[in-house]
Amino acid sequence: MPVRTKISLSDGAPAPAAEAAIVTGPGYRISVLTDRLIRIEWDPQERFVDEKTQQVLNRAFPAPDYRLVRDEHGIEITTASLRLRYDERMPSTAGLSITLLNGATDVHYTTWRPGQQYPQTLPLRGNLGSTARTLDEVDGAIEIPPGILSTFGFGVLDDTESLLLGEDGWIRPRDTQGQDFYFFGYGRDFAAALRAFHELTGPIPLVPRFALGNWWSRYWAYDEPEYLALMARFHDDGIPLSVAVIDMDWHLVDVDPAIGTGWTGYTWNPALFPDPERFLGELHDRGLAVTLNLHPADGIRRHEASYERVAEAMGIDPSVGNPIDFDVASQTFMGAYQDHVLGPLEDQGVDFWWIDWQSGEHSRMAGLDPLWMLNHTHFHASARHGRRPLTFSRYTERGGHRYPVGFSGDTIVSWASLAFQPEFTATAANAGYTWWSHDIGGHMHGVHDVELAVRWLQFGVLSPINRLHSSANPFSSKEPWAYGEPAATVMRRYMRLRHRLIPMLYTAAWAAHRDHVSVVRPLYHDAPREHASYRHPHEYLLGEHLLVVPITAPRERASELATVRGWLPEGDWVDLITGLRYRGSREVLLTRSLDEFPVLARAGAVVPLDADPMSHAADAPEHLELLVIPGTATSTLIEDDGSAAPEPGTLTFSQTLEVRVDGRADLTITASHSGEPMRARRVSVRVPGVRGAASVSLQNGRVLSARLLAADPDALAPAGLGIDLGEISVEDGFTLRITGAERSAAFDPERVFGQLQQAGIGYETKRIAWSVVTEQGAPNALAAMDLPPELRDALVEQLSAVQAW
Repeated sequence: MPVRTKISLSDGAPAPAAEAAIVTGPGYRISVLTDRLIRIEWDPQERFVDEKTQQVLNRAFPAPDYRLVRDEHGIEITTASLRLRYDERMPSTAGLSITLLNGATDVHYTTWRPGQQYPQTLPLRGNLGSTARTLDEVDGAIEIPPGILSTFGFGVLDDTESLLLGEDGWIRPRDTQGQDFYFFGYGRDFAAALRAFHELTGPIPLVPRFALGNWWSRYWAYDEPEYLALMARFHDDGIPLSVAVIDMDWHLVDVDPAIGTGWTGYTWNPALFPDPERFLGELHDRGLAVTLNLHPADGIRRHEASYERVAEAMGIDPSVGNPIDFDVASQTFMGAYQDHVLGPLEDQGVDFWWIDWQSGEHSRMAGLDPLWMLNHTHFHASARHGRRPLTFSRYTERGGHRYPVGFSGDTIVSWASLAFQPEFTATAANAGYTWWSHDIGGHMHGVHDVELAVRWLQFGVLSPINRLHSSANPFSSKEPWAYGEPAATVMRRYMRLRHRLIPMLYTAAWAAHRDHVSVVRPLYHDAPREHASYRHPHEYLLGEHLLVVPITAPRERASELATVRGWLPEGDWVDLITGLRYRGSREVLLTRSLDEFPVLARAGAVVPLDADPMSHAADAPEHLELLVIPGTATSTLIEDDGSAAPEPGTLTFSQTLEVRVDGRADLTITASHSGEPMRARRVSVRVPGVRGAASVSLQNGRVLSARLLAADPDALAPAGLGIDLGEISVEDGFTLRITGAERSAAFDPERVFGQLQQAGIGYETKRIAWSVVTEQGAPNALAAMDLPPELRDALVEQLSAVQAW
């Protein structure tokens, strides 16, 4: 049996602001935390807070330089970036203002005042949002609450309602009756604003590597043989999984009506799972982590296996059989719940918990949201076996980003739901909440729509967490084979791609944890001064160098193609699936068949992949494949030992591209190691857009062979130059030189022919279109033809593609 360590809910001792940063007066305290971050407290009894709160953990910033002036009108505080004026009364629109001295980008709105209303007319002006508690029963878009980022360059984090968080990790009410808020005035320096946000509220936790694979989830009363047979079917079909989610029927649901319903439960159903340890062990042997569904609403009742232990811990006579209420405000109860209800189940092999909370936002303690306390306690308790903490639950404010992974709730199966999820996921980065998990494919209602299911899965593969899920309706399950061919093959390929992407995604997880750069984020995070980056909220950056332009609308039926409009930031971009290359700093139309989805890499990127999609997601790859996009840039790969508090080992790839007078190019890829050890492994390279080279060698002079690799539909890999480096000691680093690289033709006749062949238009029209694109090569010549717009877009896109350099 695993050894359980004592649960600690603490995030450490309070870290108050530096004395030099504090300005006080009658009923107020102002803390100048940075030259762009100011805390303002007002309380008539001057009961100011230095303790941690639910939302804020640290105020110990190095005090910046500032100038303080007091006169008959109040005070004025001036930093290098802000000027605060305050009449020393209760903060009001007339009496308090903060003006941006640097970084203002809207000449009409450079000053913030409490209570003032500002335009919300995005993409031109407005607050850029944060995230929301849930998408339960949502069919389309919802209004997203405001956050700390805005086009005006300022935002406020209100901490007034947060409860206090003691050094033991337990909460207590505030004594204050005033206001407590933080003003962020970072202009369009969104990266700096988010760094300050995380220094204030805590970092994004590093999730376990297994969380980045494919999750299987379904609301269904599986028994042990059925579930294991399903896992075997996935494996035999070449579809990798990393997390097994067992919904509520794992526990007893048919209970005596005298004690309530079976919605809440903590005791295995022996009719379905007679030997839980055996079942969980089988899943672990298959490389699967396991989470079980919880509805901790009705407390512990007499039919539960843990009832007597909890009753004794609570000082209750178990022989009476009275129910033990679920009381999140009771430290005694929550301790008994974790120690005596969940602890024994974790000893059996449960890795983490899915908190599917259904009991509102109020508890016995005023201001305490039950969900917040459940997330807080479950997350910390999940580390008790020496594991990296993880929980799976709906979002709450007040530091909600500290408790990943997020469950977005029971969405409606519709194109409108899919269309909103990319924007919702990316916008959450404004609140540091990067680990959203959606019900991929939608949860309930809707109709059997094969195309919708495929597009939703493609988005899921290229989102933070990919978890297929559905309701208990027997016709709504999300197994790929339930959608027939060719959809099943397409879905299989994308689920395999997900596992190949884990090295890149885990590197992004480290960047989120260490550098406060969300895994998925809006375009304006990286291009804050480009107006176009605000006009495409559905589009997002993924990891270090990838850009995703989701297709969230049905195909045009005659052409069987879908077109999406996107914006490409500065530089060249290469589609990882089609191999097409595009110039940036412009809007583009991207047209794709059902088996294609627009995911582009920045020129110069080295994208690390696992060459084996069926390897265990928790393990670093035995065979590393590097997808090298010709250009000049730096990329990283981060690995660790999988422990609860790991140190990273980093490979830094520096790629340079030098174009020669003869039109060929020399590429140099240098890998250097730092940090913790990384084991040797086989390394291979694929270079899209290159069809040959004069020579390929490593720094030790060893000459390598290179060959032209055709596009690999099963791996969703583009054509390019292939190089096998063999077994490499990555700790020692290496330098790969490709000299005299020859570009492939940008125009791909096979792809164009296939697009025309599948189109439901006249044969003669196809023949003429084929003649235009192959003989004339002029996009304008297609304008006069009677073609479906999507087909015309596809042909123009192919004709407009550029070569590798």
